[in-house]
Amino acid sequence: MVEHTYMTSCGNIHYWVNKTAEHNRPQLAFLPGLTADHRLFDKQIEYFEERYPVLVWDAPGHASSRPFSLSFSLMDKAKWLYEILIQEGFDKPVIIGQSMGGYVAQTYAQLFPEKLHGFVSIDSAPLQRGYVTSAEIWMLKRMEPVYRHYPWRLLLKSGTKGVATSEYGRNLMRSIMMVYDGDQDWYAKISGHGFRMLAEAMEADLPYEIRCPALLLCGEKDHAGSCIRYNKAWHKKTGIPIEWIKGAGHNSNTDAPETVNGLIERLISSM
Repeated sequence: MVEHTYMTSCGNIHYWVNKTAEHNRPQLAFLPGLTADHRLFDKQIEYFEERYPVLVWDAPGHASSRPFSLSFSLMDKAKWLYEILIQEGFDKPVIIGQSMGGYVAQTYAQLFPEKLHGFVSIDSAPLQRGYVTSAEIWMLKRMEPVYRHYPWRLLLKSGTKGVATSEYGRNLMRSIMMVYDGDQDWYAKISGHGFRMLAEAMEADLPYEIRCPALLLCGEKDHAGSCIRYNKAWHKKTGIPIEWIKGAGHNSNTDAPETVNGLIERLISSM
């Protein structure tokens, strides 16, 4: 994987890609969740990099993609992703988004429906307004102070044990969070900004329709928000196939990488 930089008006986005994409052949783009970075998908990159063109980023404002002005929307984020993918020749991307990464993918589907070849949601949730309550949107807009005033030691503990069930998954998330050790203010800012972006995208009440082959993955022990409830409703309403990852938490791709990799591979093979 080779690191590249994409310049925007708000800052530089750092991403990694393994090789030039082949025209009209599947390519994989991995999008980590809020506060996570590209390392979240280490087990997926290790598995897929010899099979397909693969790209993964540090989302704007995260890890290597700092400093960054937090003045952008979810639509801006999806547009930057599109520009990066086109620049790398990814004309048939399968986007695999974990948590917030799944919301970015749905925004991408709204903006560029003909450019999305496949979608895998990992412990994410639907972006449509109808799935969430007004109270949930109200809370999403007011999360920054929670992350700013919560003791860092307890935040580090809950942020690792709360998202993963495996030793590997927890140790990885702790390592990722330690990027912000000593800078809890920025951690709170990117968290608060991410949740506000999400709330605003939901309030836009757009279709966010998934027209390509898709798959929903959710850990059986995912206790992040109402992720399990959302995924049940998402599957029921849209008919998008769902797989429950046994024993896994919110970062199910780190808790059960072999299972998740196999399911992603199966979706690609069915296209």
